[in-house]
Amino acid sequence: MVQQSSPGATPSVADVLHERYAGRLPAALEELGGPQHGLVELPLHIVWSGLRTYDLDRPRQCMGLYRTVLAEGQRDDITRFLHRDLLLAQWPLMRTMISRHVREAWETTFPELAHRASAAA
Repeated sequence: MVQQSSPGATPSVADVLHERYAGRLPAALEELGGPQHGLVELPLHIVWSGLRTYDLDRPRQCMGLYRTVLAEGQRDDITRFLHRDLLLAQWPLMRTMISRHVREAWETTFPELAHRASAAA
């Protein structure tokens, strides 16, 4: 969990990163209405080099798209490219493959993600 800095103190890197990722989150997981199947091409502002088109029907590519959007996407990207059911299904493994700051922002905001992870352990 991220500890809050005292007023007037310079925020820590962890605080800044937590706020950055938390500010991108949707209000509810139900807002994640992205595709569940087929090919998805991510825009350049999310992925500027390497693979840009992902096949959601291929588990590794689906996981790669989700990791990329969680780390680099803005709120509109997250709701456009991620789907609630796929995120929930992938979360127990996904949480081990993303940064601590992204994981904490999501699990703090959506306790059902943290619960899924502990239930899968």
